[in-house]
Amino acid sequence: MHRVAEYGIAAHWAYKEASYSGKKQSVKVNDDKLAWLRESLEWQKDIQDPEQFLDTLKTELFEDEVYVFTPKGAIKVLPRGATPIDFAYSVHEQIGHKMVGCKINSKMMPIITELKTGDIVEILTSDNSKGPSRDWLKFVKSTQAKNKINGWFKKAQRSENIEKGKELVEKEIKRIGIPYNDLFKNKYIDPMLEKYKYKNLEEMYAAVGFGAISVGKVVARVLQEYRKEHPEENIEEKIEELNTRRHKRIKPPTSGVIVEGIDNCLVKLSKCCNPLPGDEIIGYITKGRGVSVHRKDCVNVKDLISEKNRLINVKWYEQAKENYNTTIKILANDRNGLLMDILNALKTTDAKLMGVNTKITKDRIAVIDLNVEVENVDEFNKVIRVLKKVDSVYEVNR
Repeated sequence: MHRVAEYGIAAHWAYKEASYSGKKQSVKVNDDKLAWLRESLEWQKDIQDPEQFLDTLKTELFEDEVYVFTPKGAIKVLPRGATPIDFAYSVHEQIGHKMVGCKINSKMMPIITELKTGDIVEILTSDNSKGPSRDWLKFVKSTQAKNKINGWFKKAQRSENIEKGKELVEKEIKRIGIPYNDLFKNKYIDPMLEKYKYKNLEEMYAAVGFGAISVGKVVARVLQEYRKEHPEENIEEKIEELNTRRHKRIKPPTSGVIVEGIDNCLVKLSKCCNPLPGDEIIGYITKGRGVSVHRKDCVNVKDLISEKNRLINVKWYEQAKENYNTTIKILANDRNGLLMDILNALKTTDAKLMGVNTKITKDRIAVIDLNVEVENVDEFNKVIRVLKKVDSVYEVNR
C-alpha cells in the first residue's frame, strides 16, 4: 500500500516482483505492463459513473489473475474466476458476439466454466449467432467483456426502437392525410427536436419506439410549423384531432386497460399481483413484450422505481365488461368435507371457477389455490368475504 501511495499504480507490479525476489529494487515497469493502464483509460470512456470506474479499477488492480492460452500459444491474462466468455472478448469483440461454444484443453465445455491458469481455450463461433445473452453478465468477470456485452445490447435495442418509432410516425402522418416528405422537412422538424431536446431525428425515433414520448406530441409540434407556411389548409383541426383522437371512437381494449399516450399497445396484466378493475394500477414498459400492468401496491413495483423512465400511466377502461382471471389462496385446518364447503360457498357468488389446486402440509394445514374469473375488485372482495366464513378457514388472500 505504501509503494502504491508513493509511486502510483505502476508500483503494483514492482511490489509483486520484489516480493518474489526478496530484494529491494527501484520501480520499473515495461511497456507491456503500462498497456494495462492505457486499457483502463479506454474503459473510462465507456463508464460515465466515476464511482463505477473506481470500483472497476480497484478490482482489476488488486484481484488475482489467471493465465490462459490460445490454441496458437498466445497468453491471455484474465481476472480470477473468468470464463471462456471473458476470454473470447479479450481476443476480439466480434469473437465474443459470435460465440456459440468453447473447448478447454480440447474438450467441449460450458461457456460459463471457470478458467484455471494453464488452460488452453478455443472459442467456437458462428455467423448465425444471435449475439450475446444477458445472462452472460452474471458470469463474466472482466470489465472489457461486461462493457462489450452491454454495448451490444444498447446498440441492438436502439436500432429496433428507431425502426419501430419511424414506423409509428409514418403511420400517424398517413392518418392525417399529409405526405411524409412534405411534412418532415428540416425547417419543420428542427423546432420539434429543439423543444423535446433531441439531438437528431434518429434519437427522436428511438424515444417514440421505446415509448418515452407519444407519436401524437411529435407530429402535433411538426404540424404547428407546417401551418405557418400553409395557412390555407385547415391544420388547426388536424392538430386538435391528433391530440384528442384517442378520446374519440376508442375501441375497448382486450385487456380492459388504456395506456396513456399509446394506441394499439400490447398490454398484459401481471400475474404477480393479478390487478382487477377498481385497483390502483401502474404500467411498466417491458423489453419486447409491451406494457405490463401491476397494482400500485405490488411488491415488485418497488423494484421498478429505479427505472422511472419505463413506468407509464395506465387506467381501467370504464365501459369494459370483461372477466378477469385471478388466484385466491386459502389456508385452513384440514378436515373432511373442507373442499366441498369451499366450492359450495363460491357458488353463492358470481365468480366463475376455472381451476383448483390443493395440498396438505405435514402440520395438516390445507393450502388451496382457487383460480377464478371475476368482473371487478368489488366482486372479488365479496368472494373473499364469503370464503372467510367457511368453517376451519383462517386466511384468504390474493
